[in-house]
Amino acid sequence: MFHSFFPNPKLFFLSFLIWSITAVVAWFLTGSELGSTLSIGGLVGYGFLPDTEDLEATQSAAETFWFYQYLIFCYMAFMCFWYFRSPHKWARWSIFGSGAIIFITWFQVQLDVMINKWFGSFYDMIQKALAEPNSVSTDLYYSQLLTFGKIALVAITVAVVTRFFVSHYIFRWRTALNNYYMSLWPRVRHIEGASQRVQEDTMRFASIMENLGVSLIDAAMTLIAFLPILWGLSSYVTELPVIGAVPQALVFVAIIWSIFGTTLLAIAGIKLPGLEFRNQRVEAAYRKELVYGEDNADRAQPPTVKDLFEDVRTNYFRLYLNYLYFNVVRYGYLQIGVLIPYIALAPTILAAGFTLGVMQQIIRAFGRVENSFQYLVNSWTTIVELLSIYKRLKTFEAAIANQPLPEIDQNYLEENQS
Repeated sequence: MFHSFFPNPKLFFLSFLIWSITAVVAWFLTGSELGSTLSIGGLVGYGFLPDTEDLEATQSAAETFWFYQYLIFCYMAFMCFWYFRSPHKWARWSIFGSGAIIFITWFQVQLDVMINKWFGSFYDMIQKALAEPNSVSTDLYYSQLLTFGKIALVAITVAVVTRFFVSHYIFRWRTALNNYYMSLWPRVRHIEGASQRVQEDTMRFASIMENLGVSLIDAAMTLIAFLPILWGLSSYVTELPVIGAVPQALVFVAIIWSIFGTTLLAIAGIKLPGLEFRNQRVEAAYRKELVYGEDNADRAQPPTVKDLFEDVRTNYFRLYLNYLYFNVVRYGYLQIGVLIPYIALAPTILAAGFTLGVMQQIIRAFGRVENSFQYLVNSWTTIVELLSIYKRLKTFEAAIANQPLPEIDQNYLEENQS
């Protein structure tokens, strides 16, 4: 699944993790201070000014420009190293394409941060306008709306282009996987369900990865961007209900509530991957018998078909039962989660500890951090489907390599034989 598209996948992803951590540490140790020396922002109007001209907005733009230079340099150094170290047929897509997706996702998150900041100033303006007539001019009001429109226009454009690129990226991955399996077709054509593995499972694997993979990157990037913001905004919250004073309370509330939900959902849905895997097995067996019956009158006889469909029915009913209590837990947790930030902010709101704009920033930042921590909660059903596909493809690859089948596959065969 991964070797067909990525060069030495385990080492590639491990080295990316190590390189990312190293780049982040280097930035905070010395990298952020080198902008005035190494930045090329001065060539395009984003240069660092002398201390005597230290205008906050100008310096902030110069620092941002330098950060993106640093980020691009780190990405290019890593990607070029792997491109020349391990030549691969799909290297342009798997290496440079992956880097592009991560970089663009980070840019989208930064746009979200800008919108979060806009919410603060906009709602502060609304509070002022409602408190005193004509305290806010018409020009200022529409200027704020225009600012949001500009950010939103960039965000929409980038989102559309990114989606288009990711679709092509994922289809290249599916193509690599399909070509790998088809190169072994003479060896695999006799394996049960070979056609389904090559066509349907690679298609579903690609489709799920298109959404799940990007959302995972987005969750990680959002957490990196919004956690410091929430940390800073937590200074407005001096105490929590019942508990009392807690430093950086909102960050801990988001983390604890998310860990609680993820653990709860994992326990409630622990049986689902195995049931989804078995579901594909019984469906494949039923479909295979019907296909044989199209050309052979002795196949797909009523007793056989009845038994096979009974297996399908039994497994679906088990899935329905498991999803019943899983969804009770999931939807109950998510609905209660809507109230959590308001409960945490109750003492501060009642004490008028911040403005409406700050509250909106806190609620929005809390939601972003919470959703990032709740990635498994929000994506659990999709992850279950992906795990079942992964198990089937691993079984298929084990059969290709004449290796022992995974335990879940052995259990299925033993049940059928008995």
